[in-house]
Amino acid sequence: MPKMNIYVGTVYGGALDVAEQISPLFERAGYDVSIIDKPTLDDLVEPMPALALFCLSTTGSGDFPGDFVPFVRQLKSSPPSLSGLRYGLIALGDSSYAETFCGSGRALDLILEDLGAERLGERLEIDAMETFMADDAALPWAESWIEAQGLSQ
Repeated sequence: MPKMNIYVGTVYGGALDVAEQISPLFERAGYDVSIIDKPTLDDLVEPMPALALFCLSTTGSGDFPGDFVPFVRQLKSSPPSLSGLRYGLIALGDSSYAETFCGSGRALDLILEDLGAERLGERLEIDAMETFMADDAALPWAESWIEAQGLSQ
């Protein structure tokens, strides 16, 4: 069974809730899923999972959640080659912060791309101003994402 890790960065638990809600979809698709909050670089590269999903909130002025900052610092200070990494990304934000909406998700996407990772499909950006329960947007996206990428085993 191929390995899939869901890496979570959250402030109030919303991103973790999304990860927990969508995890069974990937299990049904044939993946051995682990949810990793407070990830480290080792969680990403040793060994590199067959598939990764990043689920993170944005805080402050487009910043990464505090529990995700050490991971991003490791990516920047000891940049690994991520050329074998296939990933998806779910970003949670609030569009009333127009210029920094989903800023952490967008920034992480650029970092991963620069390190050679391949994003599968489009990034999902969930707006707290439009969606009260983030999993209401994440569940249909994950189902479509699994189907579109041919991820079912």
